[in-house]
Amino acid sequence: MDQAEPVRTPASWVVVGLDNGGTCNNATVLDATGQFLVDHLVENPSLVQDGPESAVEALAEAFQNILELTSTPLTLVRAVGLDTPGPASATGVISSKGSTNFNQVSWHGFDVRGALEARLGLPVIYNNDANAAALYAHHRHFGADAMRRSSIAAIVGTGMGGGVVESGRVVSGAAGMAGELGHVQIPMHGVLESDQPMPACNCGFEGDVESVASLTGIKNNLLPYWLSKFPDHPLAAEPIGRAAKLLRGYGEKEDPLALAVFGQQAKAIGKLFTIAANFTDPDAYLLGGGVVEAEPRFRQWFLNSVREATQLRQEQQAATSFALVADLDMAGARGAAVAALERVKTG
Repeated sequence: MDQAEPVRTPASWVVVGLDNGGTCNNATVLDATGQFLVDHLVENPSLVQDGPESAVEALAEAFQNILELTSTPLTLVRAVGLDTPGPASATGVISSKGSTNFNQVSWHGFDVRGALEARLGLPVIYNNDANAAALYAHHRHFGADAMRRSSIAAIVGTGMGGGVVESGRVVSGAAGMAGELGHVQIPMHGVLESDQPMPACNCGFEGDVESVASLTGIKNNLLPYWLSKFPDHPLAAEPIGRAAKLLRGYGEKEDPLALAVFGQQAKAIGKLFTIAANFTDPDAYLLGGGVVEAEPRFRQWFLNSVREATQLRQEQQAATSFALVADLDMAGARGAAVAALERVKTG
């Protein structure tokens, strides 16, 4: 576990947030006044590849570690927020189809929320990881006004996740699959070049957002096309997977090939946000992922490009904002904690 210094010990009841990932769990504590008690990443191994029993025990260990780190008595904990990668139901049952992190048969249909609740003896509130990050991004952006505002967040990584927040709460949907923004199919007119093949997604869709705006989309679809236009580019000598990961560094140097790729990503996210503008008309459009960790001038260029590609009416332009998601490495655990705090406050 990282030895992060506690900000302070709790003066009131608290909730704990646990973010479960493919290699690590991240934990935080949020008190009843809305203050986080740690300001660093606090991790322990997640052990998800060892199966459900080991993974639930690792989550329990993360829970105990964060209480010790923040000098929080167990008696002050009212609830635990948990997030995991999907696909999973709204109540935390891992999909029978499994996923990248939960690929063992023993995970298929496993109720991870219920198992952790039984292990800890405390109520556990579940969200998927992208929804939890979106919820934290919303509350960080709006502060005290968060419960009166709405937002849509696009989190660009290996895939593309995100979430829809209305009145300060994540829209989870009937099956827990609302906010799967990466798999929204978008019009490709104005995104692709005239001779560019229709991009395909691992989910089986063609022309969804993730097929363009993700590291996987770069590797499978965008970079092979653009390397054919720039055959002498240094990345042409690299294996395609490594080239895709190196591309952001070229973007920061305003390399023409890299800007062509990231420009298409920005246009695709702009198309998504245009759909959102006509569907939920949110107060804010939030953008997170690897681009947030980039050099400031490049990430501002990317955010501006997304804004320019989002078609808003004049009234919407006056009422909305665009912003980058902060504290992304801690956003999952913090969002899970925010969800738990709201659940306790509303009974």
